[in-house]
Amino acid sequence: MNQTYSFPAGAGGSVPKPIMVIGSTCVDIIITLDHLPRTQEDLHPTGNTLALGGCAYNVASAVRLFQAPVSLISPVGTGFYGEFVSKELEKRGFPITVRVPDQENGCCYCLVEASGERTFLSYHGAEYTFHKSWMETFDQTPYEMVYVCGLEIEEPTGGELIEYLESHPERQLFYAPGPRGIRIEKEKNDRIFALHPVLHINELEARELSGIPKGPGRPETPSAPETAAVPIESELIRAAEILQAKTENTVIITLGERGTYCLEKGGLAYLVPAVPVQVADTIGAGDSHIGAVMASLSLGYPMKEAIQIANRVASAVVGVTGASLTEAEFRSIFCNVS
Repeated sequence: MNQTYSFPAGAGGSVPKPIMVIGSTCVDIIITLDHLPRTQEDLHPTGNTLALGGCAYNVASAVRLFQAPVSLISPVGTGFYGEFVSKELEKRGFPITVRVPDQENGCCYCLVEASGERTFLSYHGAEYTFHKSWMETFDQTPYEMVYVCGLEIEEPTGGELIEYLESHPERQLFYAPGPRGIRIEKEKNDRIFALHPVLHINELEARELSGIPKGPGRPETPSAPETAAVPIESELIRAAEILQAKTENTVIITLGERGTYCLEKGGLAYLVPAVPVQVADTIGAGDSHIGAVMASLSLGYPMKEAIQIANRVASAVVGVTGASLTEAEFRSIFCNVS
């Protein structure tokens, strides 16, 4: 029996479109433990490892697995964590595009419970500071898509990121507000939404950003005929509609083991089933998902197929320890056995 790599280079022979990824690369300190500690509780973690992470790096890493062209604009500072990031990026073939010599890098403590669920404690450093001029040096490349995360927008230099994005309205923005999206200043949030981004959020983020709390709403399925028969709460559908009214673009809501709900710009709605997996941890699942969606779109796939592919990638990420896949792990999920 021979395994053959079956993921096509591009749908219909299309040329991959270049992608710009802006944001943080940091050190993930992954601490595995039975449960989160309570005040004055003395626990013994079962593991403690260092890994390269950060939303932007995770997204760019996923995009590159598809052999789609990607530029990672991610500042690297000094100190132990800065040195770790610098060495790991070079080892993995990502050029360091911005160095910040007068500020140390921070880190992210990833507390992973026995269930695989994770809690983040992020100490921000140089990796979360941005200047418009850093991105402008890449303007000779005709990017068609650009990614940014809400964690960077929330920071004091987030305004410079928004200014840069506003100077390139021809690029399709993919925006992941993240778990702190509800804390971003209204003025910043309004300017981001005015750029008509494709929103990539999870269920809790969808409810918070739309202002619709979880309730006993009647389960429904979107009206599209090809929708999988998995119930979606009516208030979640309403949340997607509210957010789409603000962005006038596609809204993608990841639902964990229930799959991914998508309300496309033209009104088509559907649920793409998840791929079952034994959970190791959920670090980087959302980042890998949006990276896979962008990469698949750049290769010419329509949105629904892009989400199907992304669900497979995110499932594989959840099944391993850490935030990203190796090339061998990626290839294994797109291999045919003959």
